[in-house]
Amino acid sequence: MSLTANAAIPAGRADALPPGARKLVFMGEGESVLVMNVDGQFFAMENSCPHAGASIASGPCDGHRLSCPAHGLRFDIRSGECVGSPGMRLVTFAVDVVDGDLLLRPSR
Repeated sequence: MSLTANAAIPAGRADALPPGARKLVFMGEGESVLVMNVDGQFFAMENSCPHAGASIASGPCDGHRLSCPAHGLRFDIRSGECVGSPGMRLVTFAVDVVDGDLLLRPSR
């Protein structure tokens, strides 16, 4: 399944991702999405920094700012925009909770 597909992408159970936790959802063809629970709110974004393709999954998150562990670029997890470089952004996903299941939809 492609990261840009219009269909909802299942991402597991919401109760399995408590506040502060994160997980990767593997899409095939080497693509993955990072899903995070920040203070009880779910966020999802492509797990690939637009600068050089590094995984962002292990990057530190301060509030709504996730840093790429490879080069330190910081991204707003709500919009995907790179702080200080507005032309650079992560692909983000809307996260719905339906009957306790996390479902992802491309948001842009």
